[in-house]
Parts: sequence; C-alpha cells; structure tokens
Amino acid sequence: MSSLSSLSTAMKRLEGKVAIITGGASGIGECTARLFSNHGAKVVITDVQDDLGHSVCESIGRDSANYVHCDVTNEPDVRNAVDEAVAKHGRLDIMFNNAGIIDKPKPSITDVERGDFARVLDTDVVGPFLGVKHAARAMIRARRGGCIVSTASTASVLGGSATCAYTCAKHAVVGLTKDAAAELGRYGIRVNCVSPHGVATPLARAFAGMRAEEMEELMSAHANLKGTGPLKAEDIAEAVLYLASDEARYVSGLNLVVDGGFTVVDSSLRSSSYT
Repeated sequence: MSSLSSLSTAMKRLEGKVAIITGGASGIGECTARLFSNHGAKVVITDVQDDLGHSVCESIGRDSANYVHCDVTNEPDVRNAVDEAVAKHGRLDIMFNNAGIIDKPKPSITDVERGDFARVLDTDVVGPFLGVKHAARAMIRARRGGCIVSTASTASVLGGSATCAYTCAKHAVVGLTKDAAAELGRYGIRVNCVSPHGVATPLARAFAGMRAEEMEELMSAHANLKGTGPLKAEDIAEAVLYLASDEARYVSGLNLVVDGGFTVVDSSLRSSSYT
C-alpha cells in the first residue's frame, strides 16, 4: 500500500493539527501536503504558482486543504498566510518552510553576480526566517507548543555539490534552525530541518537540465546506499511527517539528512573493492 493511501483514524499521526506548507504547489511541498492530509491535518498550501496551488487543493479536497498566495520574500505575505491559517482553523501547529530556488551555475565564483547571489539568499534564507518568525508569533500566543521544519539540503553539509549561493543558503538554514530551536524551546516549540540529497523535483530537474528518469538514474549511479531505488519526494515527505509528528516530540535542533549515507563517505577514497 502506498504511503499516501488512505489511513485508518487510529494510524493518523497529525489528526486535528493545522499545517502551513510553503512551496506546496509542486515537488516536495506537494507530496508533503498530500501526506499530511492523509494523516489528518488541515493543510494550508502557499506558493506563487497560483494555478498549481489551487489544483493541488482541489485534488486533496477543499475540506482538508486551502491555498494562499505567498511570496516568502515578502513579509506581509508570510504574515498573512499565518494569520489566515489561524483565522480559518483556530490554530497553527506545524510550519514547513519548504519554498526555495537555486541559481544557474557559473564557471567560477568570480563570475557570480551579487544580485544573483542575493536573490537566492532572499528566498532560501530570509524566506525560512520569516516563516519561523511568524509561525512562532502565532504558536507562542496560542501556548500549545508547535513544530517548525525547514528544507535544507545535503549542500548544508558539503561544499562543491551546488552553486556557491545555494550552498551558503542551506548552511544558513541549519544555523537558523539551531538558533531558533535554542530560543523557542522554552515555549514548547520544536525547530528542525530536513536535508534531502538529489530528488528529481521540478526545481532540481530545471537546474540539472534533465528529465526525471535521467536525473534519478544519475543519482542512483552515484548513491552510497544501493538496492533501494532512487530517492523520491515521497521519502522526504515521510521524513518531514516524522519531524512534525508526536513521535519526534523530543527532537529539536536536528538537521535530518536524507541521503542514503552519501555525505558520510569520502568518494575520493572509495576503491573498486567496495563496489
């Protein structure tokens, strides 16, 4: 049975909870929205892809999901998304800061324009900061605790696997996570992030210039963990579900790396005897 299949009430891990998912119209965000809904959560999907966002909500069901336009670099948009979730559902339990971008690779750091660097950090660092800020505002006021998760990347623990701007941004997301966890723990608010390896999302495929099958084949060929098939957006959604659920009630400040052990291996030291 698929992880996104209907679940009995007894198995629903987010029953009665309300979640905001930024960048929820496609990729990891969309998969997470569907999984959260299957586990009983009311989901507020935010994105700048309005048509896609409304379509995802329709397919999930308007009783379980609604869409709010939100540019995560625009603080009034983020504040409004949080306020609308609370106004509609009376609470906010989970904030998933998932929206992000990546810049086109350049031959050298000397070729990177300041504006391009700043644009990535504005979305990938300032966006999660605003999400943490306004989710915390609502959660502290409600005095029920809460959970905040942000999407980082294996670029948060490696250099040279992505562009300079993206690598800096994802390292910063880990720093934001740790600092927010340290501050917000007193209110019962847990703050974590998840770091996927290469997943064939629309964003990643556009960056790599590959079809989904081509990207998955390439990532599988270089994977450390064999025999499991390619990493999917659904795998990341399951990791976020864990962090958002009561099973992780004492987990905070964690960067959960989902990479099949890729980042713990120095590929330059590997020899044919290990394959």
